Amino acid sequence: MSTQNSYAQFLDDFRETIVSATAQLRGIPADESSIKPDAESWSRKEILGHLVDSAANNHQRFVLAQFKDDLVFPGYDGDRWVSVQRYRDESWPDLIQLWSSYNVHLLHVFFVIQQDTLTKSRTEHTLDKIASHLVPGTEPTTLEYLIRDYVDHLRHHLRQILGETS
Repeated sequence: MSTQNSYAQFLDDFRETIVSATAQLRGIPADESSIKPDAESWSRKEILGHLVDSAANNHQRFVLAQFKDDLVFPGYDGDRWVSVQRYRDESWPDLIQLWSSYNVHLLHVFFVIQQDTLTKSRTEHTLDKIASHLVPGTEPTTLEYLIRDYVDHLRHHLRQILGETS
């Protein structure tokens, strides 16, 4: 299978993740979405809010990476972002819709990226600091890697929200 076909399958799988997760999230009662499993953990709403923040921060990265030769981006403090936005006070249906719509848009962004931009090797990057699965600073990486890392991070947190293992 070619790299292009593999990426097309990846996009199809991401679309299915969004559709499936949206339906499953809607099945979680709103009152249960605010419950924190313990004082140190996020509630389901807070985890989904974190995924909205991740979408917002990474959206900029995915667009800007098409205008420059590096993948150098600032990080962000996920705990502080969740805290100041008070996601536990947000409407659960509205939060689900925001998360779903944002990721449908990101799917479109991923789809329209030129293949040579997607796979261009970038030696200068900050994926040794900002990626979910870190890339050593001495190794080159690609925008495609950053996109796949974003989706992997998203799926990890969806499994937490939906009570799935791994």
